[in-house]
Amino acid sequence: MTPNETPGRVLAIAAHPDDIDFGLGGTIAHLTAGGSEVVYCVVTDGDAGGFDPDVPRSEIPAIRRAEQRAAAEVLGAADVMFLGYRDGELTVSHGLRRDIARVIRKVRPDVAVVQSPVRNIDRMYASHPDHIAAGEAGMQAIYPDARNPFAHPTLLQDEGLEEWAVPQTWIVGYPEPTWFRDITDVLDRKVAALRAHESQTAHMDIEAGLREWGGAMALAGGLPEGAVAEAFRVLDTA
Repeated sequence: MTPNETPGRVLAIAAHPDDIDFGLGGTIAHLTAGGSEVVYCVVTDGDAGGFDPDVPRSEIPAIRRAEQRAAAEVLGAADVMFLGYRDGELTVSHGLRRDIARVIRKVRPDVAVVQSPVRNIDRMYASHPDHIAAGEAGMQAIYPDARNPFAHPTLLQDEGLEEWAVPQTWIVGYPEPTWFRDITDVLDRKVAALRAHESQTAHMDIEAGLREWGGAMALAGGLPEGAVAEAFRVLDTA
């Protein structure tokens, strides 16, 4: 499947604040520079995250929402929507499918990006249980929920949200990607976005980590040595 590299509108769906920026921050920088409108849908507030024991846990959701908004601004995203689910407790529920379908019907994207709904045993961090649940719920919201006017009938009856079939879906973290996007020229913007997630990344050498991981992705995709890439499985979901 050939990726739509110039979509008018993109919806990125992920479990936690920072997941989208780690997984496709460089691609978002390219998309927004090219005129695409990018919207984030963040399922949890990342309330189980952070490393500083002196920060009250009750303050973490607001901190992480603010960090996500700042990171999205760095990359030029148009909006960030939060669903407010609990970090570490995500399951593929009817309610979660409905809530993601609601966002899809509001945004009406040309491309949706989701996390992998299957475990990649070679990449532990990509296979966080919340990631897998968000990926599976996102896929179910894309098909069949968002496109079916009779699914989640309150979305249409009470909220006036008509059905929407997402033409193309990109999966991040899938064990067998089909598209490798060279982001070497915007690596600095991806690093800046991830530094905005200070509660999660202050202790990291972000650029070194991205060069190692993204460099491996680039080589797997046949890109030149020294390049940095992001990888996706591209699906026709029209």
